Amino acid sequence: MSLSCLSPDTEKAMPSGYATGQKGVNGLEGTWRDAEDGNLGGNPIAQGSVDGVIELTMIIPPKSKKDGWFWICFGRSKAEVERLERLLRTATPQALLQRTHDYWLKWVNQDAHQLSLLKPDIASFYKRSLLITRTNIDNRGAIIAANDSDILKFARDTYSYMWPRDGALVSHALDRAGYYELSRKFFDFCMKVLTPEGYLMHKYNPDGSVGSSWHPWVNGQGNKQLAIQEDETALVLYAMWHHHKLAGTMDKSLEDYEKFVKPAADFLVHYRDASGLPLPSYDLWEERYGVLAFTVASVYAGLIAASRFAEYHQDKARSIYYADTAAQVKKAAEQQLYAENEKRFLRALYWNDETSAYVPDYTLDMSMYALFDFGLFELEDPRMVVTMQILKQKLWVNTDIGGIARYENDYYHQVTNDIAKVPGNPWFICTLWYAEWLVASSKTVQDLVEAENLMRWAIQHASPSGAMAEQVHPFTGEAMSVSPLTWSHASFIKVTQEYLSKIKQLTSKGTKQAVDASEDKVLEPVVQ
Repeated sequence: MSLSCLSPDTEKAMPSGYATGQKGVNGLEGTWRDAEDGNLGGNPIAQGSVDGVIELTMIIPPKSKKDGWFWICFGRSKAEVERLERLLRTATPQALLQRTHDYWLKWVNQDAHQLSLLKPDIASFYKRSLLITRTNIDNRGAIIAANDSDILKFARDTYSYMWPRDGALVSHALDRAGYYELSRKFFDFCMKVLTPEGYLMHKYNPDGSVGSSWHPWVNGQGNKQLAIQEDETALVLYAMWHHHKLAGTMDKSLEDYEKFVKPAADFLVHYRDASGLPLPSYDLWEERYGVLAFTVASVYAGLIAASRFAEYHQDKARSIYYADTAAQVKKAAEQQLYAENEKRFLRALYWNDETSAYVPDYTLDMSMYALFDFGLFELEDPRMVVTMQILKQKLWVNTDIGGIARYENDYYHQVTNDIAKVPGNPWFICTLWYAEWLVASSKTVQDLVEAENLMRWAIQHASPSGAMAEQVHPFTGEAMSVSPLTWSHASFIKVTQEYLSKIKQLTSKGTKQAVDASEDKVLEPVVQ
């Protein structure tokens, strides 16, 4: 690593003053303390928890301004660092920054969606979400959940892992935007780390090694259990099918079919109970071991995708086998995940060893949106309609901030016990999931107004830089947990794409005038 500064008045390779030191260890606050007297000590090196301060001296005449440049060069060798240093001084920082700006401007404008149909603030935020999402994608294929050191205060671990579920849903949004090469690398990553049994682990480091996990391999009674989230395997299958369809690469999908689709789908087929339901695994929130509605819907979608892969590759027996199994999953879900007395679906079922039966979980959980989004139940199914209406009613945060919580009495970062008013902190993805439902169920352009309000809610509660956190404080709107969360931005990308698709669908039916009227209307944030 090398550190350099440059001003128009000097070609010195080092700044006019510097100091390095330690921060956060042995009671040390940081080298900024050395800067308070205006005289840096010049300590050239430190190790461990290191920080530093530099000084650059420039003579600036009255009523004028000058630019000073500061950069750090990183490399795997001294020669690589020296090469970067020479490049910066030869090409100049200004030219390199302009080249970088031009590259990313071209990259973000590759998206083929008709963004002119959106209001400028939504179109701009859509592009920003694409750019922020890209910053959390490792060039080796890992789509990182979040890179934010603030979370280190909890167990000293990070979100800097690749969760296959997050990666699948992020890659799906990117595929819809046309960034197929990024998704291709993600699927290559998943093919390399798939276990011989056909499932993906909880999470991975960017280099492909297995990440730390809190899922035990034995339960509280000492019985063995599979420490996975089954939706992570199923959703990669689902996203992989759509990747090839959108990219027009089905003719190049044979290797994916042989090395990933078949073993993963076979695992989904066999990891079921006698009724047809998937066996218990951990939920998408990584908190409960059971049969979750979200997981069941993802398994159904994964099996349908596998059946379509098999059909394309003329593997007729497997195509029928996977489709029949998906139908069995759907039938079991209808019989066991629907609460007739509540006229809505259940969040989950938990196995009770003493009674040898499942115990229903009536908790309202916004992840139940997956029942329609992954195609397990039809959009207009009355059972689905009632479920979504109740979810919105019970999970809306009734403060000036608004937004939708994960589930009733969500304990994660909980700030109040008044769950009637604040069932949990508002999450970006949960609020945007409901916006997806509104978009999908809209019959007229005017029906889209509430969905656009929720999209704008996400914009308004992002940071000034446009970064969306995992969740926000229900009373102050302050970002909570990690920021930015890649999944939050992928959710905004996806709902915007669906919003645009619905506008085109509705305008093609002779509603252009209604769209024009809607475009002229200033939409205010949702107030509940």
